[in-house]
Amino acid sequence: MTTQIQVLDRNQLPDHFNDETHLEDFMSLPTPELVADMEKLEGDVIILGVGGKLGVTMARQLKRAAPNKRVIGVSRFSEEGVQQRLNDWGIETIVCDLLDRDAVDALPKCPNVIYMAGLKFDFVGQESFLWAMNTVAPGIVAEAFKDSKIVAFSTIHVYPWTNPLHGGVSETTPPLARPGEYANSVVGRERTFQYYSQKHDTPGCLLRFVYAIDMRYGVMQEIASWVLNKQAIDVSMGQVNIMWQGDANAQFIRALLHCEVPATPINIGGPETVSIRSLAVRFGEIYGIEPIFEGEESDHCLLVNCDKAAEKFGNPTITVNKMIDWVAQWVKSGKPTYGKPSKFHVRSGKF
Repeated sequence: MTTQIQVLDRNQLPDHFNDETHLEDFMSLPTPELVADMEKLEGDVIILGVGGKLGVTMARQLKRAAPNKRVIGVSRFSEEGVQQRLNDWGIETIVCDLLDRDAVDALPKCPNVIYMAGLKFDFVGQESFLWAMNTVAPGIVAEAFKDSKIVAFSTIHVYPWTNPLHGGVSETTPPLARPGEYANSVVGRERTFQYYSQKHDTPGCLLRFVYAIDMRYGVMQEIASWVLNKQAIDVSMGQVNIMWQGDANAQFIRALLHCEVPATPINIGGPETVSIRSLAVRFGEIYGIEPIFEGEESDHCLLVNCDKAAEKFGNPTITVNKMIDWVAQWVKSGKPTYGKPSKFHVRSGKF
């Protein structure tokens, strides 16, 4: 019996989101391209580090795109209710510490692995744990899943600053040890996966991801809130890359069909360079509020070129203008937010 799969219809986008349930239902809709790729993908999928804000909706999207595949989510599951939600959607869950070699060795050896685990913010006082999660755990996983394909999350923070007039940094630029321990540790994560990819002929893909847009967090939510609350907006980091989280999740999953030996990087993000000032002005127009700015746009910021991803996956479904409309309504109506800042404007590398 063939399961009917509901896919995202680009011609029937909502005007707004009523609540978090409505938002997550829509965000986890698979694109037709994702469904087609999952039909080509052989075997089941295990997601390591599924419990974060990206992982939950991505796991659900994957299960909706491939209902006949076994999808396994692995995490410490420290946040109450996350494990049960995943189970309710048909996703198997396993509680596991990825620094526990025996526990990782005991995980089901699915042929497809998505590695999302890691530590980014709020690590002051636990720097050793930051490095362990971002370098030791990848080594343990890479050994345990040497016969699988591994898609591993990275970050654009491994790149140097660039002039926004020059089109952004491409994957040909080597990862750079920049100020701040986070970026350095993620360079270590990439190199660890690449080492084991070469050692065991394990196909891999390293996802250098930009800023995700969700109504509850991210660059747009922060700027909309600052405009609405008449807070000053620092424009020194004048331009950013952004992407609707649902589109990003679909590309993350589809990357399983683009793994190579050794593991190779790809920038995942929207095709546009988006101006912080222009976003604030647009939210100001919607709210009838004059934005307050401080500082001036620098001639160097953190921008990447996503042409390689566009060639493989096509352009995102959700446009910048549509995201602006959605976020503006969500923020003005006082709907819930995560309270987890993206810190996109931080230039020191210390998060």
